[in-house]
Order: sequence, then C-alpha cells, then structure tokens
Amino acid sequence: MTLTLVPGLAVGHAHDPAIRSGVTVVIPDRPAVASVHVMGGAPGTRDTDLLAPDQTVQCVDALVLSGGSAFGLDAAGGVQAALVAQGRGFAVGGVRVPIVPAAILFDLINGGDKPWLDGRERFSPYRDLGHAAALAASTAPVAEGSAGAGCGATTATGKGGLGSASIVLADGTTVAALVAVNALGSATIGDSRHYWAAPFEIGAEFGGYGLPSPWPADATLPRLKGHAPQSAAGDPQPHGNTTIAIVATDATLTKAEAKRLAVMAHDGLARALYPAHTPFDGDLVFTLSTARRPAPPMIALGIAAANTLARAIARGVHAARAADATS
Repeated sequence: MTLTLVPGLAVGHAHDPAIRSGVTVVIPDRPAVASVHVMGGAPGTRDTDLLAPDQTVQCVDALVLSGGSAFGLDAAGGVQAALVAQGRGFAVGGVRVPIVPAAILFDLINGGDKPWLDGRERFSPYRDLGHAAALAASTAPVAEGSAGAGCGATTATGKGGLGSASIVLADGTTVAALVAVNALGSATIGDSRHYWAAPFEIGAEFGGYGLPSPWPADATLPRLKGHAPQSAAGDPQPHGNTTIAIVATDATLTKAEAKRLAVMAHDGLARALYPAHTPFDGDLVFTLSTARRPAPPMIALGIAAANTLARAIARGVHAARAADATS
C-alpha cells in the first residue's frame, strides 16, 4: 500500500534515464493543508516559508520532489502550468496562482548525461519533467525504486530510490509516506542486507530479513557516500545527498498540527538512515492533510507517521536495488 491509499491524492512521476534524474508530484483533488520541517544542513526548497503556521496561505495545490539540485526547482513551474490549465490555484485579483512548494535532492554527479551543465543546452529539463509528472498523476499504487525523483538517487552503500508505505489506524485514519532516498549515509546495517528500519517492517515488504544476528561489530561505523567506513570522527567532504519526503493523512489538521506532524515524522528518517540530518544532507519532511475525517490524538498520528516513513525509506532502497540487480 502506497501514498495513494490516502483518499483524494494522486501521484505522478516523470524521469529520464539518460540524465539519471526525475520528478515526482503529489496532487490533492482539492487544496490541502500542508507544512514542512527541515532538519538537514543543506536543503534546497521553493515556497516552504509559506507553510509556516503563521503565514496567510492555508493550503497547497501540489507538492514536488525533484532531482537536479537547484536546477530541479524549475519542476514546480511545470506543475503550476499543468494546474493552471485545470483552473487550479490561489485566487488573487482575478488570476489564479497554483501553490506548489518543492524540495530537491542532489543527483548531478551520478553519471548521467546532463547537457545543461556544460552549455550544450540552454535550459535544464526539469520544468518539462514537472509538467509531465503532473499530467501523469493518478490514484494508482505508486511506482517505487528508480522512478521519478528516485531515478538517480544513491546512498552510501548502493542505489537509492523512491519508496512509499501506508497504514490504516484502528479508528480508520490513513497515514502514508512517499520519500526519495539519496542519503549521505546508509539504509542498511554495516555491510549486511539488513535494514535499519527492520523493526517497523510489515510482512516482507523490504525483504523480511529482520535484524542481523549476531550484531556486526562495525555496525555503528558510519558508511558515508564516497568514503570507506570510518569512525564517527571522520569529516567527509560534501557529496550529492538529501532525503526528501511527504507524509500525508486523511485526518483533518490545522497548519500548526501539520507542522508538529512533520517534526514527529523525522523520527522515522533517523530510524531508517544512519547517519541522518547531517550538514551535507538537506533532509526534510512535508506533511499534507486531505481533511476527510476527524483527527486521532496527535501522539498516535505522529507515531504512525514516523513508522510509515521508516518503512517507505527501506522500501524505496530495496525496490531500487532489486531492479538494478535485474537490469
């Protein structure tokens, strides 16, 4: 079960294998309350300030996750163009402005051919990719692995990817997560196939490997992208990183409650990636409420958000590695 289990949400991907990058968009069927919390030291964002509880605009028309570093912020413009054609947007003086916050990850040095970086093309393709992702949005189960914003994602111990997971609480509330995993650290424990998120796995959704036994002696030595395992005293040079996520629910939330949910959801990121929230990651979590039902207690909602995000991270990495192994 993926993010589209939340009633009222559609997800679209667009990616280009030649450039090893892509875009993922989440579009609610009507404007939805949203917020964000950033905990990484190197974020790249668009329109995230307006998601603070004290800002005027209460709802968004879409959220975008994109590769391409700062170039990828153009994707939101393509999504806006698609939404304008549908009559969507915040009404201002007789015109409509779609509200489309976005976040990016760095995948510029992953081996893909990116002609806008050396002048062979004038513009990056991200506006077009954003537009295509918006037009492709559907309520079908979300494609995972090397799809959309996860197309060119990597981690310290191999391929990263796009993952999604969901859960329905006892009162019927749905909580789901969508994440592009491009971490400086690793989703797996040491050099093993076991995932840090194993305690939260449902069934065998990312292999069913459980936790390693015996526990690897070097499990807590950081695996960092571009570096051999090292002690915690190691100080890597910045490489292309960042894990960006969306946690959505059909519970009715205020912007302040959505902000608190984003804060709590970050626990899931820290449970599934080691290390997380580094100076060289731009780790952030958006939250989105489609307001279809009354909210359960925030503690229950936050626990579900964190656990579901941890699962989504492991699912994305597992799906990308499985696809890579068969390609």
